[in-house]
Amino acid sequence: MSVRVFVPMDASALSVGAEAVAAAVAAEAARRGVEIVLVRNGSRGLFWLEPMVEVETKAGRVAYGPVSTDDVTGLFEADFLAGGKHKLCLGLTEEIPYLKRQERLTFARCGVIDPLSIEDYRAHGGFAGLEKAFAMAPKDVVETVVESGLRGRGGAGFPTGIKWRTALAVTADQKYIVCNADEGDSGTYADRMIMEGDPFMLIEGMVIAGIAVGATEGYLYIRSEYPHAFAQMGRAVAIARAAGYLGPDVRGSGKAFELHLRLGAGAYICGEETSLLESLEGKRGQVRFKPPLPAIEGLFGKPTVINNVVSLASVPIILDKGAGFYRDFGMGRSRGTLPIQLAGNIKHGGLVEKAFGVTLRELIEDFGGGTATGRPLRAVQVGGPLGAYFPASMLDLSMDYEAFAANNGMVGHGGVVVFDDTVDLAKQARFAMEFCAVESCGKCTPCRLGSTRGVEVIDRIVAGQDRTANIELLGDLCATMTDGSLCALGGLTPYPVLSALTHFPEDFDRPHKRATAE
Repeated sequence: MSVRVFVPMDASALSVGAEAVAAAVAAEAARRGVEIVLVRNGSRGLFWLEPMVEVETKAGRVAYGPVSTDDVTGLFEADFLAGGKHKLCLGLTEEIPYLKRQERLTFARCGVIDPLSIEDYRAHGGFAGLEKAFAMAPKDVVETVVESGLRGRGGAGFPTGIKWRTALAVTADQKYIVCNADEGDSGTYADRMIMEGDPFMLIEGMVIAGIAVGATEGYLYIRSEYPHAFAQMGRAVAIARAAGYLGPDVRGSGKAFELHLRLGAGAYICGEETSLLESLEGKRGQVRFKPPLPAIEGLFGKPTVINNVVSLASVPIILDKGAGFYRDFGMGRSRGTLPIQLAGNIKHGGLVEKAFGVTLRELIEDFGGGTATGRPLRAVQVGGPLGAYFPASMLDLSMDYEAFAANNGMVGHGGVVVFDDTVDLAKQARFAMEFCAVESCGKCTPCRLGSTRGVEVIDRIVAGQDRTANIELLGDLCATMTDGSLCALGGLTPYPVLSALTHFPEDFDRPHKRATAE
């Protein structure tokens, strides 16, 4: 009987040699005359253990990692196909503490199934939500999402169901579902992991969204830096179409839904929903004025629901298990789970899916294992390049929308980037302004010119030139950007700048730092 061996094809695993490991496992099995079924799964998100090879045994899946090609012969000699002991053996995968302490809803299948097997997907609960949606009135599907408390996982945290409700109420000859997979925030990779490791879940979520609001076409906009995800989604869409899950009559339901893939334009600003629409229409990625809202007048002037990958991928479980099931996770107005991505100077970088309410300290210390350098943690940035910098004294802050807003921060896409005590926060603040200047679409003055002036003002502060006046000027400039920018790029750039200035003022006073060092 053949043994199933799992070697990830996720981009993170490929970057550290998974392709060569898969080839070595197949070659060694053939040399020994052993029959195996090599499954190229997605990643479980334990990146410091990649490539993590798993073997299906009677006791469950046993993990080994990180595996290199030099380890393969030794693994066979240790009878790893039967879960044999080896220095790289991690035990039963599901018992690894990093995984066991999570609440995996959206990522329950990621790393578990063959991403391109509809049979495997269905065997693990796939398309159950879609089947239930077929039997419901569109309004009831929308209200289920509203009641679940699901909020946009892409950054702003806007209630997903409210967008759907708005689009449903508009009468139009054509409506669209657009998935924003232009995942450009620093330290984020959850969208990519879904597209590479569980693509049918995203497809299912988009079809359900189409049924809910009366949209018959969808567009998946994937950032240009994700060639593996783009190729994987292309294969998954073709398989889903052949199986009847896309097309003029989805699974005999009488509902039509077609899905198109588009590669992004390589601009950070195209992660903003209206700029993304401009790019989809073949135009330069520039922010649109609102109103009208995209849900009323979006792609090609038609009502359009725009959600990010994690938001849409969370929909199938809500339809399958019910709004209450999903809402029971989390706290306050932050319901469900959030895939948190640990990155930067951290020992155990990877994806952690937890209910809202987990603290930064739990994430960084219990899951992440502290800094990779072993030096003291000094700052953590949450929410991408526009997120605030929090000091070590704020690590007990819980991950939920309201708690972060109360502390002038944002959860964003769930990216957590860790810095040790060697970081210069004045340089990080300058980088935020410079990043905004480079990535601005140029449409509004506060963002286009404010960010450029911001770099100059920070340089003067650090140089000790009329510090008091320039710090006051920086505050005024940030207020103008926040209040006057058309979109979040200019509007949120002050978050990292002001948080760095508030929590780490000594980094902006170079003469003071020199005197202290002496």
